[in-house]
Amino acid sequence: MNTAREEDYLKAIFKVVKRKGYAKVSDISRELGVGFSAVTEMFQKLSSKGYINYEKYGGVTLTRKGKKVAAQTLKKYKILQEFLIFLGIDKEIADEDACNIEHVVTPKTMERLTKFVHFFRRVENPLWLQCFKRYCERGELPKCPDHKIAEECKHFEISSQKPQISSSKAGERKAEAL
Repeated sequence: MNTAREEDYLKAIFKVVKRKGYAKVSDISRELGVGFSAVTEMFQKLSSKGYINYEKYGGVTLTRKGKKVAAQTLKKYKILQEFLIFLGIDKEIADEDACNIEHVVTPKTMERLTKFVHFFRRVENPLWLQCFKRYCERGELPKCPDHKIAEECKHFEISSQKPQISSSKAGERKAEAL
């Protein structure tokens, strides 16, 4: 299991190597906003774990193992970022939150979020999203008075009741409403 810090470095190395073919300490220092000594120390650690090809004072590249971890981390980041932006989160905050969440999200949740984002990309301006945006703006459940939205909203019953929690599995939180 990799640490969040290791994944961040691998992701940064992946981006730089994609741009210029290799990454130097100075590139990663700039990319992550950390000192040269921290980058050198991490390069040594990642090299010993078999994630990068590293020679002191030279550029680094990712091994197959390193590319796999970096690509998976970057994929999670992009899906999470896109999901947060769908929810109306500012891009800057979505970037920061996605970077934090990518390291702790479970595979099952990530799989579902990925499916949601892929589904959402294919639906052009869903009206239920307009209802959600109104809800976020006004702080109350919308009645969807607009005809266009009202037709769509009747398919997504909006009520002020909280979702019922299933007690079928102890400790598992499962909303029946979804």
